[in-house]
Amino acid sequence: MDLEFCEKHGYDLIEIRLDKLKEYLEEHTVADLKNFFDTSKIKSFAFNALEFISFRDETGYSKIVEDLQFLCEVGSVIDCKKIVVVPTFDIGDYTRQQIQEETVRVLHDLADRAQAYGVSLAFEFVGYPNCSVNTFGQAYQIVQAVNRDNVGIVLDCFHFHAMNSRLEDLQQADPAKIFVFHIDDCEDLPVGALRDQHRVWPGHGSVDLDVILRTLSEIGYSEMVSVELFMPEYWDWEIERTIQTGKETTEQAIRTYFA
Repeated sequence: MDLEFCEKHGYDLIEIRLDKLKEYLEEHTVADLKNFFDTSKIKSFAFNALEFISFRDETGYSKIVEDLQFLCEVGSVIDCKKIVVVPTFDIGDYTRQQIQEETVRVLHDLADRAQAYGVSLAFEFVGYPNCSVNTFGQAYQIVQAVNRDNVGIVLDCFHFHAMNSRLEDLQQADPAKIFVFHIDDCEDLPVGALRDQHRVWPGHGSVDLDVILRTLSEIGYSEMVSVELFMPEYWDWEIERTIQTGKETTEQAIRTYFA
């Protein structure tokens, strides 16, 4: 239904949630998914997400590698060549340098595995105080240290706002390293207090979307934007209404800066 309504309302691309993909494949095949994209205007853009990739024990990391392999294999069939990867929360008393070293190490290993399939990794910081990588600047520094063609960053407006990421860091970023751009908005809560359930439609909250969009335009980014919300209230809406509203509010937010 998500695919069909996104196609109906003119979305160009969709990020496929890992959990929903596995649920879909309980009753369908990868060939069914390929057939949908082959016969539709909408195309797959990225898988979202491999979560908590750093500071894992052997069992936990083996599961990350297993899911990476699974997504690479599905992606090779449906032509989906990006995977969002997310750092780990509540890691204890590691220094910023130790966090960078561990995250760089893991990204190199996962990127090596993905490269054989022509797949790129989009590293997403999370704007919560307990996330090991929680600002754009910190995440971008890690991506620069990895220094690989198939590793870039996810810019999410909510996460950028939630921990006061610096606009100067975005102004100095290479637009080619922004692999995925998530648009969203949020309620007006203090720094450190915001969580996913506080996200609202683009333009309906307290995030300064204009300054982010203007900066992206100025540095030369113009690839894609993906609306990503986790407001439980919206999940209770009729599905088509939610998908249509996401399209309309996103277009309204970006049209001043992008055609």
